Amino acid sequence: MSLRKAIWGDKFAAIEQSLLEVDPDLYAYIRDFAYEEVLARPGLDLKTRELLAITSLIALGAPKEIATHLEGALRNGATEQEIRETILQSALFVGFPRALGAMKTFHSLLRKRRASGV
Repeated sequence: MSLRKAIWGDKFAAIEQSLLEVDPDLYAYIRDFAYEEVLARPGLDLKTRELLAITSLIALGAPKEIATHLEGALRNGATEQEIRETILQSALFVGFPRALGAMKTFHSLLRKRRASGV
């Protein structure tokens, strides 16, 4: 299975289309290098890579991308507690305002998942 499908889940087509609309060449770099080379490397499982992505995206202040990778982490075996701890840990190094924003995004995601029966 494509790593993009493993992370993006049922939003695969929408995310792919959105990235293609921004720029097809940039999407090709993201698809080929980020997802099919770096994330496919041995040494770390996809759950761990997603938790690291969450921390990095919190540091960058990228809320839309954080939401995508919060879902990706859950899809790839991370528990709610592991994600919560990842966000709390990030507060020490990247700041409380960004961690707070990520936690709000996470809680919103959990509410939506519960409302849809996931």
